[in-house]
Amino acid sequence: MGILGGQRRFEGSGEGALPHGDVGTRVAAAEGTPRAEQSVLTSRRWVTTMLTLAGASLLVMIASLRFGTEEIGFVDSARILFGALRYGETGIDSLGPSSVILLQVRLPRVLLGFMVGSCLAAVGVGLQALLRNPLADPYVLGISSGAALGAAVAMLVGFGKTVLALSAISFCAFLGGLSSLIVVYRIALSYGHLPIHTLLLAGVILNAIFSALIMFITSTMNPNRSFGMMSWLMGTLAAPDYPALIVLTVYLFVGGLILFMQTRALNILTLGEESARSLGVEVERVKKTVFFTSALLSGAVVSVSGLIGFVGMVIPHAVRMMIGPDHRLLLPASALVGGIFLLAADTAARTLLAPAEIPVGVITALAGGPFFIYLLMSRKGGLAR
Repeated sequence: MGILGGQRRFEGSGEGALPHGDVGTRVAAAEGTPRAEQSVLTSRRWVTTMLTLAGASLLVMIASLRFGTEEIGFVDSARILFGALRYGETGIDSLGPSSVILLQVRLPRVLLGFMVGSCLAAVGVGLQALLRNPLADPYVLGISSGAALGAAVAMLVGFGKTVLALSAISFCAFLGGLSSLIVVYRIALSYGHLPIHTLLLAGVILNAIFSALIMFITSTMNPNRSFGMMSWLMGTLAAPDYPALIVLTVYLFVGGLILFMQTRALNILTLGEESARSLGVEVERVKKTVFFTSALLSGAVVSVSGLIGFVGMVIPHAVRMMIGPDHRLLLPASALVGGIFLLAADTAARTLLAPAEIPVGVITALAGGPFFIYLLMSRKGGLAR
């Protein structure tokens, strides 16, 4: 029997309805989703939603390229991009100083911001589904701090920012994030159950310990490297080079594909582990896959952008309220919205106090912190049990 066992059937009278609509409807009912959002996920709805969000992502990318210390108009941006595609590197210098700003600073930064936001949101969806709680987030659970510690150790021993070094830093960050996730999970696990309040407390404790270790590592560096480390820890999207972006793209593509392959199982897991087992889901395998992939993606992201919090918590929850809880749509939609959100936050960070720049992690924390308090207060009755 496959993951969805005997539940493979089409529901609804409309053509193109995706299988397992009954599971999605039961999940929506269990989460209190309004009746209008409990409709069966059809191919048309999936495609329409994704095309709409992809178009919005493109528009936000174009807008982000324009704004900064020096504004570059849409016409000039299009001319520079077209010239770079047509003439390659040999024609960039002839396009003027604006081309250097656009192609070597803003474009890689925009691409990085979109990938980082997408990754954090996708990881948030996976963790929230697995733990069945909207408070789950790689930042809150200490995964990001563990990844930051691993990356900090890698930087301390001398790894640079070349392609191979980026891979090594990402690998160390992955090991740190995975170790953190395992420790949090083991601390919170009690007689086969995973109490959310214990999980959050374990994440807070590990965050404090890892932050202290990172501060110790920072204090051993020379002042120049120490300042760079502090800036990195506050969250930064400083423009990487294109080879580093390619390496990061490989990490995110593989991890995102693995998570997307688990969406049907995550749909059923939302109903509870016992129900999932009765429907043929290999619960422990899915848990390990999602936890391992979350650590991989968090490590890759933290190694290049530092600590950027709350994206993985705020975005999945907001998207779930708008389109419903079916993870086959929720995960890719959250990834696109996460990219849009972080691009908007980074644009604000670059322009609000220009020519000075606010760390993007500060912007996301100011936006996500109050939302976290709202979620915590709205669920305090459940946390107390």
